[in-house]
Amino acid sequence: MKKNQYLIIATTAACTLFYCQANKTTTPEKAAASQQEEAVRQVPVSYNLEESPPVSPEASLGLMQVEEGFDVELVAAEPLVSTPVALTFDYDGRMWVVEMDGYMPDTAGTGEDIPNGKIVILEDTDKDGVADERIIFLDSLVLPRAIALVDNGLLVAEPPSLWYYEINDGKPGKRTLVDAEYAVGGNVEHQPNGLLRAMDNWIYNAKSAKSYRKVGDKWLIEQTHFRGQWGITQDNYGRLYYNTNSANLLGDYFSPGFGAANEHQRDVAGFNERIVSNNRVYPIRPTPGVNRGYMEGTLDDSLRLVNFTAASGPAVYRGGLFGEAYEGNVFVAEPSANLIKRNVLSESGYITGGEQAYKEKEFLASVDERFRPVSLYNGPDGALYVVDMYRGIIQHKTYLTDYLQKQIESRDLTLPLKYGRIYRIVPENREAKMVDLPEDPAQLVKLLGHANGWVRDNAQQMLIDRDYTAAIPALRQAAQATDKPLQAMHALWTLEGLGALKTEEVLALLKQPVWPVRMQALSVLPSVLDKTNFRQVVPVLEQLVASNDTLAAPYVAFLANHIRPLDEAAATKLLQQLVKKYPSNEYIADAVISNLENREEAFQKITASIAPDTSLTFNRRLQRVITRTNEARKNRNPEALRKEFPKGAAMFASTCQTCHGPDGNGVRSLAPPLNKSEWVTGDKDKLIPIVLFGLTGPVTVNGHLYKAPEINGDMPGIGYDEDLLNEDVAQLLSYIRKSWQNNASKVTAEEVKKVRESLKGRQNAFTVEELNQLQ
Repeated sequence: MKKNQYLIIATTAACTLFYCQANKTTTPEKAAASQQEEAVRQVPVSYNLEESPPVSPEASLGLMQVEEGFDVELVAAEPLVSTPVALTFDYDGRMWVVEMDGYMPDTAGTGEDIPNGKIVILEDTDKDGVADERIIFLDSLVLPRAIALVDNGLLVAEPPSLWYYEINDGKPGKRTLVDAEYAVGGNVEHQPNGLLRAMDNWIYNAKSAKSYRKVGDKWLIEQTHFRGQWGITQDNYGRLYYNTNSANLLGDYFSPGFGAANEHQRDVAGFNERIVSNNRVYPIRPTPGVNRGYMEGTLDDSLRLVNFTAASGPAVYRGGLFGEAYEGNVFVAEPSANLIKRNVLSESGYITGGEQAYKEKEFLASVDERFRPVSLYNGPDGALYVVDMYRGIIQHKTYLTDYLQKQIESRDLTLPLKYGRIYRIVPENREAKMVDLPEDPAQLVKLLGHANGWVRDNAQQMLIDRDYTAAIPALRQAAQATDKPLQAMHALWTLEGLGALKTEEVLALLKQPVWPVRMQALSVLPSVLDKTNFRQVVPVLEQLVASNDTLAAPYVAFLANHIRPLDEAAATKLLQQLVKKYPSNEYIADAVISNLENREEAFQKITASIAPDTSLTFNRRLQRVITRTNEARKNRNPEALRKEFPKGAAMFASTCQTCHGPDGNGVRSLAPPLNKSEWVTGDKDKLIPIVLFGLTGPVTVNGHLYKAPEINGDMPGIGYDEDLLNEDVAQLLSYIRKSWQNNASKVTAEEVKKVRESLKGRQNAFTVEELNQLQ
């Protein structure tokens, strides 16, 4: 049988199957569809998708398979929307959509710098669930990537800057530069995004270590934990979740505002934790068009992706419409495999874990190769919204392999551009009804306890944005009504956002038996702590430690950092009590260490008599930070290196830094260290191939074996770009061989040229074994 005949059979079977499922056929028809699905799964390895044409939104819906009991509905499509990558809803339920039209117009990325990106408003004027009006709010943007509505204005991420536009009569007004270095360096796949307005009234990002907040006319910027890659979401308690391209789900055990105060402490237990370790995916169609499709283990025998390679846009479902079994589940998009994963979370103490909801199937999957779900959101109607970029190409040129380029060209995946769809997923036989946020403050306070988390979040934000001080009495009452914990938590943070929170209100909640409420009281405490009240607060924290409140203990440690400027002795005493009581708890140990920037060795001497055993968890983790800090002082002068290797330094910032870290010490869940790596400072004839063609599989650096999930299993190469100059590659390699504590010889353009020519035609990344065989 010919390959195109396999194509016809597979596509016909798949189309029939998913059309039937979407329309809920009778049992015999479902049985026939099941047989057809099995036929698709048994397509031979020789299967080759010779064509992958764009189809209408209605046809694409028919190619989807969604969990039984749910429907997928079209909300918007081209020409109403084009190349959408992110969205948010305003208080009237309108969608504000980021359009990234400039992304990869072809495999060379030609014209990516053209200012054709837009922020558009989509409205459903006749309230039938489908958008019918498009308003361009902003245009002439270069690759915009994220937005957030704040205080009658719009934050817009347009690399390298973060801008704030006032909104006047629905049109952009005064523009303010919030951060000129929001997204410096990196490429489209590795730049900050997200702009999540979280429960604690700060705005957090993926692929970033910064948080933002508007207070009056000023913008505050604080350091936080570096998180994720594309997309960020929160649960009902304001804890953050995110992922990297190959990691299903990462997240934090603790509130996001804590634990990032010590720049010497690279990893803080309880942050950037692997929530769901299973990265298996189950496409319902062959997916040869992935960047590493040529590598053994990337695709299975039926040419389907095995593990996540483009995980993005996670959403904790909080809509209140799907039913109790789905509440708090985390959905993750995988555009390379045309599917959406469902994960079910569980908690034990302050530790959150999870597992995939199904075995060998997905919540939603499609046969349409151009179905590219990149971001997921909760909606004002309780539905789960899906942003579908609807494109052939989703791999940026920086890492585009020859293999994928040939896939794109052979199957004509480049064009057309300017497509895009937005869907919503809803339960069958349940109306997804938009919730209108009223202008009345008293009604907004009641909505802080609504079943839909979007409604709760936005009622809180609206009360703050509108400065509804008239609601303060009702908010105080709601914050103390712990029999309604969700409403109490949002009321607490609304008071904080209005600047109306009182110390006694927080202290009263610290005595509540309901842990989530107590957790929020601990989290909000820094906003009220000052020199007039800290003497009231310290005894309460000491009592929490004395009462063996293990859940509160890490928070008490984090809070010591806020007490120290007011009473250093009291803060040190708190930390000592925690070390004495919990010397073997890694989360409390790291929370204590997060207070100790530039005081690590002094505190080590103080606690030597309390916890003398050097094998204790606290002592080991503290010594690790001390050793790393002392080592970092030996680093070479970065300014001198940037002057000596300007192109190399620029390439490192744009291509390498996002995974290996600006300090060269690697990034958790992404990449191993370059600093003091024998692969960097050793044999040039091994280093050059790694950078040109990439490295896959486990690798040992400084005696430690790095493998997934500690790091991403694959490092992409940059040598597939034929326009990349040998001189530039040489500068990059010379820069990293001389940076930090590395002091190896330079690499010349001639050396790069020689290796390039000897490996001409190579497509796949190297393994360690292959590198060791190079002569």
